[in-house]
Amino acid sequence: MKIKELFKNKPVISLEIFPPKPESPINTILDTIAALSDLNPGFISVTYGAGGSSRAHTVNIAGIIKNNYKIEALAHLTCIGSTKDDIDNILKQLRENKIENVLALRGDFPADGNPDCLNQTQYKYAGDLIGHIKEKSDFCIGAACYPEGHIECKNRIEDLKHLKSKADCGADFLITQLFFDNDLFYSFKEKLEISGVDLPVSAGIMPVINKNQIERITNLCGASIPGKFRRILDRYGDNPAALKEAGTAYATEQIIDLLSSGADGIHLYTMNRPETARKIISQISDIRGFFSEQEKCYDSSNIPVYS
Repeated sequence: MKIKELFKNKPVISLEIFPPKPESPINTILDTIAALSDLNPGFISVTYGAGGSSRAHTVNIAGIIKNNYKIEALAHLTCIGSTKDDIDNILKQLRENKIENVLALRGDFPADGNPDCLNQTQYKYAGDLIGHIKEKSDFCIGAACYPEGHIECKNRIEDLKHLKSKADCGADFLITQLFFDNDLFYSFKEKLEISGVDLPVSAGIMPVINKNQIERITNLCGASIPGKFRRILDRYGDNPAALKEAGTAYATEQIIDLLSSGADGIHLYTMNRPETARKIISQISDIRGFFSEQEKCYDSSNIPVYS
């Protein structure tokens, strides 16, 4: 099933995992998939290493999710360091694995700055990749978006122009970069509406259980840490067990607020920790069901549930 169809019955709860390193066997991720499979996610996305370093694992893992567990898989696909022939070959592999959905990304530059990788690139932006996929296939295409703006963009207007280009090139839905302040997401949604981008948006939420890890990630992607969350990190950062509890509670609180405000979906960055995802999903499962039923009632009668 194409993921854009899932958003007709929102909210869609989805999960993200990352493959093992290219030199590691794929078996190391199988226990994680098994532990997440009974959470009934709308889909599970599988990331891609910088410069496409784990592309083989990504295709294989997405195939396992789709064909062994009968859960829709969203395969990340980056274009940094890729020719159009490279991309066509990967799309062929995905079709052979019955994958119908891709998340089209420019991707991160390889950590070693390999010039050969950059010389091969035939795409400048993710929008170029989206247009190529749309022209060559019938994949359902997701795209990334940034509530605080992409770290490489000079300003928010430039970032919104790039996002509008992704939509115009054929993106079917959006997934946000992680954020820790829901007001940023709500403001971003208003800007999308003004810009004429009318696509489902799934809010990317990462439960923080490691202080050093999240500070490294936010430095790389430019996401801000609000005062409320900074106080949690400062108080519990040196106590892993306490930070895990507090970080999970913070993410859960974010999700409940987003669902109550009508978010199209929640995309949970699991960091391959199924126990954390399980705890959050169990806490929001009743709420998720309530808002899903509320949406159905609203659509069928065109009358709000509450007066």
